[in-house]
Amino acid sequence: MASPRNTSKKSPKKSPAKKKKAVAKKAPRKSAGKRPAFNAKTDSANDPNWRAPVWDDDVLLGAHVSIAGGTHHAPPRARAIGATALQIFTKMANRWAERGCEPDERSAFRSALDTTRVRHTIAHDSYLINLASPDESLRRRSTESFVAELQRCEALGLTYLVSHPGNYIDDRASGIRRNADAITEALARAPGSTILCMEITSGSGTAIGSSFEDLAELIDLVPEPHRSRLAVCIDSCHAYSAGYDLVGAYEDVWRTFDDVIGMTRLKLMHLNDSKTPFNSKRDRHELIGEGSLGERAFRQIMNDERLVGVPKVIETPKGTNPTATDARMLERLRSYIDRR
Repeated sequence: MASPRNTSKKSPKKSPAKKKKAVAKKAPRKSAGKRPAFNAKTDSANDPNWRAPVWDDDVLLGAHVSIAGGTHHAPPRARAIGATALQIFTKMANRWAERGCEPDERSAFRSALDTTRVRHTIAHDSYLINLASPDESLRRRSTESFVAELQRCEALGLTYLVSHPGNYIDDRASGIRRNADAITEALARAPGSTILCMEITSGSGTAIGSSFEDLAELIDLVPEPHRSRLAVCIDSCHAYSAGYDLVGAYEDVWRTFDDVIGMTRLKLMHLNDSKTPFNSKRDRHELIGEGSLGERAFRQIMNDERLVGVPKVIETPKGTNPTATDARMLERLRSYIDRR
């Protein structure tokens, strides 16, 4: 039986001269690789001739959409791609600046949501947060930001908040403990119904969460009643890059997940193909069916009876027209479903 996870690490060696040359080549493209800012003027969601897909099924499928102009603009963008699930940032993800969420914002967001078929609403927390840091100052700042994230989710009435486990820096076990302690504090300070989904990571550097065992330990260290608000988000790109072979050992991966964590903890999936090979330990998303996972893995996911009730959200490259690209990816995923 094929192993669902490959834990070997590649360490290609380059001569100093080649390495220096490679860095010089990549440097000019660094800023060009960033996701372009959402442009409401050119996006199809604002094109009066755009025909929003309307599906006659109950498939739970959506995308991460922009909140440019305010959170109430996200639901119409989700409607424009035919989504039944949407994911947003509740603030700028790469800045520490926090903000409150007033009743008027919630009202506008929920009213806009009522015009869609969206049934699951999700937020992704800030990229800056590191609840596992051994640096007390950074961990405190991260905890305060995380509490604010949970409070905004509750104010907006969101179903889930997705969070990457932090970077331990010094010692993995200590990092997991610090992460669990910070989560416990944050959930106690921000009560509500929003479920916190810990996302599997790709395994680079000192990041926690690249194994099912990491996620299980993190959850187990959070005491009740807060543990009841914890779940898991599986990102197909991250899992594959971490060594879980969703292409060649699909059933083994889910059998292991059930044994270590339990399928009842799986509340959300991010569907992303990967720009890098299996077990690369790198987080590089690609369009569905156009990366190293390929069509086969996503066909299995879309036809897996165990995953029917799990909302699935894409975070694939969007190009210059996010609505048109996302709509095409969701249509592609739906085309993989065996309707016989």
